Amino acid sequence: MANVAVIGASGNVGTRLVKELSDRGHEVTGIARHPEKVADLPGVTSMAGDIAAPEALAQILKGHDAVISTVMFASVDPEALIGVVRASGVKRYLVVGGAGSLEVAPGMRVIDTPDFPAEYMTEAGAGCTFLERLRLADDLEWTFLSPSAVFFPGERTGTFRLGSDTLLATDEGSSISYEDFAIAMVDEIETPAHVRSRFTVGY
Repeated sequence: MANVAVIGASGNVGTRLVKELSDRGHEVTGIARHPEKVADLPGVTSMAGDIAAPEALAQILKGHDAVISTVMFASVDPEALIGVVRASGVKRYLVVGGAGSLEVAPGMRVIDTPDFPAEYMTEAGAGCTFLERLRLADDLEWTFLSPSAVFFPGERTGTFRLGSDTLLATDEGSSISYEDFAIAMVDEIETPAHVRSRFTVGY
């Protein structure tokens, strides 16, 4: 059993991560700006926390076995968030990533494709920057998990594929549910296989 802190625990992905961790018997600290929105589940403690108060957030993170962040990249300075984790003393840091930095061909990222939606460009670009910065953090045991292109509320099927830096797709497209993404993330906590690397999950 691990003691895991989830930053952004009341969001779409954070909610599924908290539930998956709780269902597997882990102890969870769900951190959110509005902690009352964190699910009341076995082993889950909710706390108010915000990257805007980095010293207080680092104190909350101290003593955990792992930290997962699920924040929107465009809303945070990667140096600040990585710095908070570093200051907390927690070495295992897992990040809910984006699909924009995945490759669709050698040297061609999803974000670089001609039909990439303009409305997602800022967030996807910030996600690429975050991953680049994370790759320099050799003092942390980090993992960046990218979802597939379509990331949606769905079912927990437990049936999916894992990849590395290339977008996973089928004839039906590229997708993964929040619920199955959460399985892949918690699997990585329980059995680390992608330390200091990025991987991806999809159908």
